Amino acid sequence: MLIEGTMRQKIVRLTLVAGVLVLALLLLLATCGAGGDGGDGDKGDAGKGDTTPKKPAATGTGPATQLTVPPAYTTTRGWELINTSPDYAISRTTGRLAYLLRVSDNQYRLETIDSETGKAGWKGAAWRPPASTHFPKLLLATKDDVEYFVTWAYGKVGVNALTPADTIVSLDVYNATDGSRQRIEVPWNSAPTVDTTGPAILISDGRTNSVLVDPESGRISKIAPSALTYPKGCPSCRQLTEVFGLTGKGLLVSGAREFWVQGGWFSRNVAPKGTDRFSGIPTSVAPGWVLAKWQLAKGQKQAATHDLWAVHDAETGKPVATVECHKVAIKPGQYPQAVMSPSGTFLVAGNLAFDLETKKGFCLEATDGSKPLTLVSVTDEGIAYGATPARNAADVLAGHGRPAQVEVTSGLPEALPPNVRLPASEAAAGVGVFRWTDELDRLHLLGYPRARP
Repeated sequence: MLIEGTMRQKIVRLTLVAGVLVLALLLLLATCGAGGDGGDGDKGDAGKGDTTPKKPAATGTGPATQLTVPPAYTTTRGWELINTSPDYAISRTTGRLAYLLRVSDNQYRLETIDSETGKAGWKGAAWRPPASTHFPKLLLATKDDVEYFVTWAYGKVGVNALTPADTIVSLDVYNATDGSRQRIEVPWNSAPTVDTTGPAILISDGRTNSVLVDPESGRISKIAPSALTYPKGCPSCRQLTEVFGLTGKGLLVSGAREFWVQGGWFSRNVAPKGTDRFSGIPTSVAPGWVLAKWQLAKGQKQAATHDLWAVHDAETGKPVATVECHKVAIKPGQYPQAVMSPSGTFLVAGNLAFDLETKKGFCLEATDGSKPLTLVSVTDEGIAYGATPARNAADVLAGHGRPAQVEVTSGLPEALPPNVRLPASEAAAGVGVFRWTDELDRLHLLGYPRARP
């Protein structure tokens, strides 16, 4: 009897332990399945409605993470990438989306997918950039209609580097079609900016030192400050001089109040009608275009309160589309960057939107200049997405502000529900790319296609 009682007690204990383990497992699965506050500002969404992504029923379709998105998109189809780099790039000619994965503490690999289907494409070999605690940057370059994915990082050549001469900009240039790669290292002794909006990769120090790298051959061309030429009769061109970008005609250079292309056009000669032709300042460059701010000429009705913004053809300097907008009370440290639709028909930057086909511009702000929209992306259908108020595009994509969409062809904004996530960009196939950071601080890239009519 004593033995039977002991056996019964053991059985009861084992049953209780098994029950506790099953309950703990169920709780763990439920926790893993729930969305959470991301490290990109999702915690700031509290009080704006339910912004937690939902897990779909087990239907076998659609990405696992279900964000609330604008009505133009569907979450029942698409793809999802987890724990990727913040940067990604989309090839317009191949449709491939490239992103970086960390494969060890300081080793990375570039991988690609089909931006429409999510199907895996070619993968690069793992490589180690100069000493860095962050993901290398990722850009898209184009030369002679051939596209290249460009990763770059800046840092020391070795662990024992002691002087600025031991630092480099390390570039890995991949042909977007087949993934063939070349490594290019450029000695550089100050914090660089790297730009790929022209026919070569431009490395600059934000002043007058610059280097051009041919993405096809890897050839490096150093351009010393003494090699810059200045327009005649332009004393302001020699003040605050900065290599600002690259066009098919040559370097785009800006001064204190005017700008020009080396061996090409001069802003004074292409000033939009009704502006002070000595007041042009470039603010952003996109492939084939230069966005510039101009002061209105004295005597113009709104000269005291408004500036004129113009999109200039990068090859000729000719203004293609313009719009007047309230002057900002405080000059920003950095102007909003221009963003293009996949086909290049539409351009947005901050609270500005341009239809380059109809040559119209729109300033998206209240009549008194308050609460301007900050736009972050635009589609080939002419729908731009943004939020108000927001400090910059990163704020908007982190979920801050009141989301809105705008028909660029009319300039009419429409408020979206407060819990809507906005696309960071759109692929040519009509797939919106969305970003979300989970409770484990992992970045998710999600591709949701446009909803079928």
